[in-house]
Amino acid sequence: MKIRLLCAMILIAGGAPASAQSVRSLVNGGNDLYQQDKYTDAEVNYRKALEQEQRLVQGHFDLGNALHKEGKYDEAVKEYEQAIQDGAQEGTKAHAYYNIGNSLMKEQKYADAVKSYIASLTINPHDEEAKYNLSYALEKMKQPPQQKQNEKNKENKNKDKQKDQQKQNQNQQQPQDQKQQQQAAKQQKQISKADAERILDVLKNSERDVQRKLRARQAVRPKTDKDW
Repeated sequence: MKIRLLCAMILIAGGAPASAQSVRSLVNGGNDLYQQDKYTDAEVNYRKALEQEQRLVQGHFDLGNALHKEGKYDEAVKEYEQAIQDGAQEGTKAHAYYNIGNSLMKEQKYADAVKSYIASLTINPHDEEAKYNLSYALEKMKQPPQQKQNEKNKENKNKDKQKDQQKQNQNQQQPQDQKQQQQAAKQQKQISKADAERILDVLKNSERDVQRKLRARQAVRPKTDKDW
């Protein structure tokens, strides 16, 4: 599932009109670059805008999207979280939690992704894509570490050969056994009773439909244009 973009007008929290115009120009320019798949250049624009308006919700949200596209998932999560912390409106918060879940899925942090999708669905319980992603994350948590690693290896082969992604891949040269041990340790993280109850509440009266969609999508999952 693709990460979500914001279409709301940029709101400047203060400063002179000229400065506000500069921030708007930088963010809008970053959005244009993002649409052209020039994610590194878009990142530069967003960072320049945030230098002038540090609490700009859309700036942090859009920067998170650019970082996600560059494969910098941990950094992307921090930017989405900052957008939430800086007072994003409810709809934007739901999108931010949803995108956090997608970034965590890329890192195979399935338990954390589940919590993010729950947070998104708590705000917008009618989001069918978030329900599907939640079910998918729960299914991935059931897989043994070796199967997860094999899927990640296959996914890496299908990724675009972007320079930043290549650098990231070069840094991931840990021994296979060590990787598996680390991933297994991460997945030992248990969902709390409260989270489990929230999952049941979120999926209430829709689990059958969600599982049907999950099976249908898994049947065509070999497509390589998925965002995670």
